Amino acid sequence: MFDLIDARIADSAFGRWFRLEGSGHPKERLDSRFTTEIRAGLTTWAVMAYIISVNASIISDTGGTCVCPTPDFCPTGTNPAYDTCVNEVRNDLITSTAAVSALASFLMGALANLPVGMAPGLGLNAYFAYSIVGFHGSGIISYREALSAVFLEGWVFFILSIFGLRQWLVRVMPHSLVLAVGAGIGLFIAFIGLASSGLGVIGGNTTNLVGLGGCTAQDMLPTLPGYCATGVLRNPTMWLGIFLGGFLTILLMLYRVRGAILIGIFLTSIVSWPRLTSVTYFPPTPTGDAMFEYFKQVVQFHRLERVGNVLDFDFSNGKVWYALVTFLYVDILDTTGTLYSMAKFAGLRNPVTLDFENSTIAYCVDAVSISMGALMGTSPVTAFIESATGISEGGKTGITAMVTGLCFLVSVFFAPVFASIPPWATGGALVIVGSLMIRNIRDINWDYIGDSVPAFLTLIIIPLSYNIAYGVIAGVLSYIILRALPWAIARLSKGHIVPPNIDAAEEWSVPPGGIMPFWMRMLVRRANRGGDLEMNASDSGSSQHERGRVQDVDEKSEKSSVSSYSLRSS
Repeated sequence: MFDLIDARIADSAFGRWFRLEGSGHPKERLDSRFTTEIRAGLTTWAVMAYIISVNASIISDTGGTCVCPTPDFCPTGTNPAYDTCVNEVRNDLITSTAAVSALASFLMGALANLPVGMAPGLGLNAYFAYSIVGFHGSGIISYREALSAVFLEGWVFFILSIFGLRQWLVRVMPHSLVLAVGAGIGLFIAFIGLASSGLGVIGGNTTNLVGLGGCTAQDMLPTLPGYCATGVLRNPTMWLGIFLGGFLTILLMLYRVRGAILIGIFLTSIVSWPRLTSVTYFPPTPTGDAMFEYFKQVVQFHRLERVGNVLDFDFSNGKVWYALVTFLYVDILDTTGTLYSMAKFAGLRNPVTLDFENSTIAYCVDAVSISMGALMGTSPVTAFIESATGISEGGKTGITAMVTGLCFLVSVFFAPVFASIPPWATGGALVIVGSLMIRNIRDINWDYIGDSVPAFLTLIIIPLSYNIAYGVIAGVLSYIILRALPWAIARLSKGHIVPPNIDAAEEWSVPPGGIMPFWMRMLVRRANRGGDLEMNASDSGSSQHERGRVQDVDEKSEKSSVSSYSLRSS
């Protein structure tokens, strides 16, 4: 039945647009099937769904548009009216996070035909909340001004994308660094899956911050929640995630069961929803009671009352420009590197130009989504590394991202249910996908230390700094230094002092295709064709005139007819 459905849909205009296998499109994507794309989209959404509640929690720490009645910021619990306002901001942000994720993911799939989910990025939202706006508005600029900086950032990115600058920045990166970014992202998401935002296996030690965790609530330090005083690896939810969401998923993958990752996530969530169990997601505490009451509502649509279109375009404030520049600096490397790595992981990179299909459209969709997210009150939208989960399930076309977007759209109305997927349900899936992405390191040039050290720095700094951009910066700067200094020494010594194994170095060159995007190259080609036709016409006319000076009238007339025919043929 599924094969029949796949064949019917592939042999349609819909299938040809998304280049499904069997569609007859000259660039159809092998092993791409409609039912597989649906399953991949559901999987991507299930792994990304946590961002609905996490992003709302982080951004609401800024206080949003709430005004503290005291001169200083209002600590939590000191002003009931302010706390109520902040809670309303959080409810607004749950709706806005799901809505902008739905819009961005759907557009990425429908227009760029890429299996990449989009949502407000982790790391970027923390930078927005704690470094720019500050806890309850104690930062360098207000929440409204920060949103205006994000809004302008999106349009700056749109211009850079239209003219091909964002695409070119990634294409000129050395091959080993590109591979290291993909592998580093794999380590990053595996680290997220193992940390407190996932299984909770690591991150419980206050000394080294990455020691073993997994202790129960009563064994945590009272002054530092999340860190263990004793009793590591005793939390039953951690073991539930390891065995049901981890090993069971791997066994299903070993036997090639379709939707193995999605099955593991939902089984773990279903076991965690009942109350009065040791693995419940709703403990018998005031917080747990509130979460369970919210979960029982099942369907709820919350209007944006405090964060919708509240931008303050006060660009006379120099700190707003500082925020804009830093957003550009971090986001251009983060999003660009993530999109490129996801396209490579899906097998959509051109081996000659080193670009991926519809890159200009993809970056333009990302830019517009950033500005739309600012209008909805949230931090910059970016490509999600969790998209690799859906890609590993077989997602190869934009149908995957469209399904993810539709699921986020449903989440707007069913937020109480979708926001109740526990972190230990997705932690195992993130570790599994990380293990799939790390295999990029086998193609890194480890034979030449000038290539291997920058790749290693990129690989290790991404997960340890919790930031993709920092890893890319470390890799690029170290690569430039380790390439520029030997080159300068060789020039000064007139070729007498060179590294002994320089022949093992990876060749680097600007990839073919130039910096111009596809649409600009097409315009140039058409302009050149028009210029060639005018040149031919001019040359033909001049030649005919010269012939007429030495031939009689009859011969000149005959030649003129022949020349006119030749010009029309050209």
